[in-house]
Amino acid sequence: MRPTTEAPAPGGDDPALPARRPATGRAVLVLVLVAAAAVIPLLGPSAALDGTGEAAAPGVTGVALLRTVLFAALCVQAGELFAERLARRVPGAPSADGPRGWSAYAPWAGFLAALGLASIVANGNLVPHALSDLDIAGLYGTRDGTLALLEVNAFVVAALCARSRRPAAALAPLAAVVVAEALRAHPPAEHTAYLGSALTVVHLTCAALWVGGLLHVLRTLRRWRTTAPEAGAALLGLYARVAAVLLAAITATGVCSTLRRMPVGTVLDQLVTTAYGRTLLAKVILVAVVSVFALSARRRLRHGDLGAAYVPARAEVAALGVVVAVSAVLTALPLPIRWS
Repeated sequence: MRPTTEAPAPGGDDPALPARRPATGRAVLVLVLVAAAAVIPLLGPSAALDGTGEAAAPGVTGVALLRTVLFAALCVQAGELFAERLARRVPGAPSADGPRGWSAYAPWAGFLAALGLASIVANGNLVPHALSDLDIAGLYGTRDGTLALLEVNAFVVAALCARSRRPAAALAPLAAVVVAEALRAHPPAEHTAYLGSALTVVHLTCAALWVGGLLHVLRTLRRWRTTAPEAGAALLGLYARVAAVLLAAITATGVCSTLRRMPVGTVLDQLVTTAYGRTLLAKVILVAVVSVFALSARRRLRHGDLGAAYVPARAEVAALGVVVAVSAVLTALPLPIRWS
């Protein structure tokens, strides 16, 4: 009698996970997502401003693109540290068998984006066309310039920390980036500027952990698909519980920030008549879609089906990437008029 050969499971080595795409298919998917993330900041400002009568600030497209890269770099490194901390709390997790980290590269992308944004500030918030346009010394004399330099230096320190024996030390410079972004978004002349900055700090921190954390958790699940599938399910469940708290904080701070800039009586009107409002509405819709994916993944995970939960979780992280790009566009648009 000939020995029978069993067909491989659809998920590769582990039937708990969905079938793995061919390398070409995965590469195409990555290129599509990267292209989508690039197109939104490139075309988003002009689409949002169309028909509103508002004037776009010079270089708004470049600012949106650079801030997309900056936010993405922040999410990747902060989320990776967050997910690794969660993984260490999972009993029986093969901590030495995690995916290859991206923290060694992400902060350099953030550094280049921050450097580009600093060059715009050094040219009076205009896109420079030559090195002679830059007033580097002038950066030290303005609030925006100081914050821009802080972000540049913070990403350099974060990159060095990622290569050190204590990569978690990168949380300090990453926190500096978050604070700098919050202060930049709320100049002193703004009403209750420090309250707005505090809301932004919480909002941006929770968003970075949510987006980057899910990305690294999913990469970890793929790595553990054969060595520790039970630990992978436990990790996704642990992340899901923390992510629910993060989403609640993001929602609360987002609502408060919106009402600060668009009072209750004008919200509905400004959501459709201003570029800021239109982009904010698009972001809200996207977050609602992300929440549906998240709930679907959590529900399937509670039923013990890790493979089924993995599919909406991947859709969730892809949609979150689009949310990051839309958020970057939001920072480059003119603020709505606060009607009394």
